[in-house]
Formats: sequence, structure tokens, C-alpha cells
Amino acid sequence: MNKPIKFKLEEGLKYAFCTCSLSNKKPFCDGNHRGTSFKPLKFVPYESKEVILCSCEQTKNPPYCDGTHKKSKEN
Repeated sequence: MNKPIKFKLEEGLKYAFCTCSLSNKKPFCDGNHRGTSFKPLKFVPYESKEVILCSCEQTKNPPYCDGTHKKSKEN
């Protein structure tokens, strides 16, 4: 799935963003990276807000979508 995901982050909750493409719960980590060199990107938002999260894993601003998925479709 390369479409960005709209998600409401909750202030103070811990999140783990998938960086390996193996998760069945993308964009979040489900532990399927075990045995690889990948590690999830852990983060805690400072405020509750709706965001657009990356699911193509090509963003330069993880875990947030920066539109890179559109560029890869054009090439």
C-alpha cells in the first residue's frame, strides 16, 4: 500500500512506525522486523492531532507523508 494514511495521534502515547515494510499493521510496527537489521521509529507526539502518515516508507520526514509516493508513481 503506497497511499498515505490519515490518523489521529494522541498526545503522550508511544507509537512505533514501521521501517521494514514487513508489518501487517502498517504504518505501525507489529514486530515482524525481528531477525532483520530494521528497527521501528519510536515517537511520542506532544499534542493530539490528525496527521498524514507515510505508508510507502520513502518519506524524508518519517513518519509523516511528504508526497514522495506521488513522485515514485510518475517515474
